[in-house]
Amino acid sequence: MLPNTERLIEKLEIRLPLIGFYDAPNPEDFEPLTKPDPEQPMCLFKFFENWLQGKTLHLHGENFGCGGCGHWLFSKESFDQEEFTSLMVDKEGLKESKELLSLWFDQAKRYKPQNEHLFIGPLRQGLTSYLKSITFLVNPDQLSALMVGAYYYYAPDDPVPPVIIAFGTGCMQMLPLFKDIDYPQAMLGGTDMGMRQFLPPDILAFTTTLPLFRQLCLLDERSFLYKPYLQKLKETRGEKGIGKIAQNN
Repeated sequence: MLPNTERLIEKLEIRLPLIGFYDAPNPEDFEPLTKPDPEQPMCLFKFFENWLQGKTLHLHGENFGCGGCGHWLFSKESFDQEEFTSLMVDKEGLKESKELLSLWFDQAKRYKPQNEHLFIGPLRQGLTSYLKSITFLVNPDQLSALMVGAYYYYAPDDPVPPVIIAFGTGCMQMLPLFKDIDYPQAMLGGTDMGMRQFLPPDILAFTTTLPLFRQLCLLDERSFLYKPYLQKLKETRGEKGIGKIAQNN
């Protein structure tokens, strides 16, 4: 079962749905579904509005949206590496040299699905065994609180840092860039400029492993959720509080 998110959602005034990344066998469990057009490359974040409508994006090895998703989420050789390197360096200017980008490309982890299907959409009860990560779509105020929450249980000698920031595509930041999803850890995402056009301008992604998600949901009256710092921030923001979301253009 999923942990109870009510307290966390209420105190942080989170307005957008929490997005689960599922590796599961049965599409029927995730209806209503939406799918990419197989004839047109599509970033998975283009389905942001579908998530708001309660729909789940259905991807599989023959229909994965874009070449990046095919490569990073399905371990498909879905594009030519030399063309990709040239595009990212010569056209987009994302790395100082093709050599640097090639080094990153060669060591970047790719996800290998355990089932034929991947599903990305609002959290579902009863399907936690297939859940790989959870993404909060939040503004900077909410992000600051989630960062504090991620460090709440952290000790300096813990084996991994509770929050990481990694260079990569938006879909990579939802799962493949985690080294071990069994650790309580989060990743700051939504920093891929190519996918940001599909999000409101003040929204970033904060993606957690299931262990960290459970920790965040355990935050209680002793934590910052009920203390003056957060309350003062809410008062400063006025009647709309910290849950205000800018409109997407």
